[in-house]
Amino acid sequence: MGLMKVYILHGWTYNQDKWLPLKKILEEKTKYPVEILDIPGLTGQIDRSWTIDDYVDWLYQKVKKEKYINLIGGSNGGRISMNFVIKYPKLISHLFLIDSAGVYQSSLIYRSKNFIFKLIAKMGKIFIKSQRLKIILYKMNRTNDYVLASDIMKNTLVNLITSDKQLDITQVKVPTTIIWGENDSITPLWMGKQINQKINNSKLFIIKNAHHSPQFTNTEEVAKIIIKSLSFRT
Repeated sequence: MGLMKVYILHGWTYNQDKWLPLKKILEEKTKYPVEILDIPGLTGQIDRSWTIDDYVDWLYQKVKKEKYINLIGGSNGGRISMNFVIKYPKLISHLFLIDSAGVYQSSLIYRSKNFIFKLIAKMGKIFIKSQRLKIILYKMNRTNDYVLASDIMKNTLVNLITSDKQLDITQVKVPTTIIWGENDSITPLWMGKQINQKINNSKLFIIKNAHHSPQFTNTEEVAKIIIKSLSFRT
């Protein structure tokens, strides 16, 4: 039996390159094989809109032959990871969440965002031709994910955001390390604290002065936390 693998699920990005320094440190310090997965629709291809169940099924096909894995999920990758762990807890030795998406927001602002996301999904390119509306969207969502996304991925992201309402984070039953940027404005720190409260066997580490992706700006600090928490099994 080989060494237990570490799998990384990146966030909403079309390029894995920023994750490579973290991958390199983890491989050098632990000797564990680390794989950054190509997520369908982002760094991988899809020909239709996906739901959270599609992503969970896809991830299962990727890791089902492993006895145990360490799973690192950043932002949207964290959302997928939590849903996966709830369905397949016996496959996971340790879960790492970095500024994870997945916390449902029932506020008026969130409902307004959802309305705009659904409107974009329906109107597609016609809607985003308006530069003024692009700016409004950018300010409300604090990211240009939707502006850059294809129509398929606009619908996919609406599906994923909507799925957060059914995600019961308390059902995550594996050891979990939560890493969060102190000044994250996309998934604010209160979300990390809420995830920490809802997952019994979890620890929260706050990266001072960091924003949404501390694994890129504070790579060594994040790596040390992960290495210290990794489950070392052979």
